[in-house]
Amino acid sequence: MSQIKAGIINVTGYAGSETARLLYRHKQVKLAWVTGRSAAGKKLGEVFPHLADIDLNIDAEPGDADVVFSALPHKSSAEAVIPLLKRGCKIIDISADFRLKNADVYTEWYGEKHPAPELLQEAVYGLTELNRGAIKTARLVANPGCYPTGTILGLTPVLKEELIQPENIIVDAKSGVSGAGRTLTQKVHYAEENESISAYSLAGHRHLPEIVQELKAQNTRLSPSVTFVPHLTPMTRGILSTCYARLAEDKIKNGKASLGEITNLYHSFYHGEPFVRVVDNPPATKQVWGSNYCLIYVTIDVRTQTLIVISCIDNLVKGAAGQAVQNMNVMCGFAETEGINALPLYP
Repeated sequence: MSQIKAGIINVTGYAGSETARLLYRHKQVKLAWVTGRSAAGKKLGEVFPHLADIDLNIDAEPGDADVVFSALPHKSSAEAVIPLLKRGCKIIDISADFRLKNADVYTEWYGEKHPAPELLQEAVYGLTELNRGAIKTARLVANPGCYPTGTILGLTPVLKEELIQPENIIVDAKSGVSGAGRTLTQKVHYAEENESISAYSLAGHRHLPEIVQELKAQNTRLSPSVTFVPHLTPMTRGILSTCYARLAEDKIKNGKASLGEITNLYHSFYHGEPFVRVVDNPPATKQVWGSNYCLIYVTIDVRTQTLIVISCIDNLVKGAAGQAVQNMNVMCGFAETEGINALPLYP
């Protein structure tokens, strides 16, 4: 099969540079161009020495491609991909611009009027394991946020089977500082973050409506209510999400919510998925570093009849660039694991 041409808008961010790294080893893709206005005219290897083998200059504007990845910030990303869609390019948007289906909700949480609300219903939410069929025929895929990826994969099996009470789901998530991007701010300054951990966005994180929207989509009979508290931790990569939900009482009386049966449910639900692993011990972020895996562990606090689900991903791979390449593989009919099947780095 001949190679397709791919381009990356805003290669100079973490998600963009990680996408370039993954595409370089993809056998069926030629990375044709990359953009980054702040570094336009420079060799990619000048900005990212670890990508020096990719012999490309950083351009100011997009070129021709079959598939384009946009790693721009919200609003700017939508504005950039609209003309590319009209050209016939397949788009994987790594920003938040096409994840939410309601333009008013987008404005509420992102503080901007959406530049292309007519595309929100067309865009396919790119959580590959749950929306693979729709992704196959999509021309516009909204790559999920990093926090939602681990949370939604962790909670979907029990929501579909209605084994938990949806009224008060709690998600405690901890992320490495790369999730904040490359722009230096005081909160990610080494002296501020090193040897410290802090909660943030307690009034509501921008990923919260995305989490609620997609959990609802997995079982429209339920209306999940989610308390989501993210934390910044002194590590570079990784997200560990711990999700708590009370078990459904009627299911417990019928003996359907035992730990063994719930564990079997997760194994069955994700059977055959190349990147989701249901594990026997609580996972650590180091176990997914540099990989496209999502590790899931389930247990029950028998004292409170609370289900505890722990999910673990690399926020820059499964939470961004790796999932974007996984979506491209599905859209283009490639093997889903092509280019992203590397094992995690350790230690």
